[in-house]
Amino acid sequence: MLSQIHVDQVYLACGSTDLRKSIDGLAALVKEGFNLDPFSLCLFVFCNRQRDKLKILQWEHNGFWLYYRRLERGRFQWSTEANAPAMKIGRRELRWLLDGLPLEQKHAHPEVTARTIL
Repeated sequence: MLSQIHVDQVYLACGSTDLRKSIDGLAALVKEGFNLDPFSLCLFVFCNRQRDKLKILQWEHNGFWLYYRRLERGRFQWSTEANAPAMKIGRRELRWLLDGLPLEQKHAHPEVTARTIL
């Protein structure tokens, strides 16, 4: 589902978030804690203290989506710096994060933006 949506940016909430928060609580964190617009074409990603659960908030047309992921084993590679601003990442890095990989992959092919066909 996430691979088929259009988003402008992906923001990670560094540190841990109380995932008992509902859509309204997470949207308030986006607006007041990060000074960002929760109604923008962005994904906002939150992680719990144990780093085994994620919630992703997304606005689409006339309502919010709330995605939830729980790992049965392992941990997400997540920044534990509590008071850091939201970290902006790309969709590619989000896919790595969801697959259990670090956000920086030294051996990944660099992104290419093609302008012409040879």
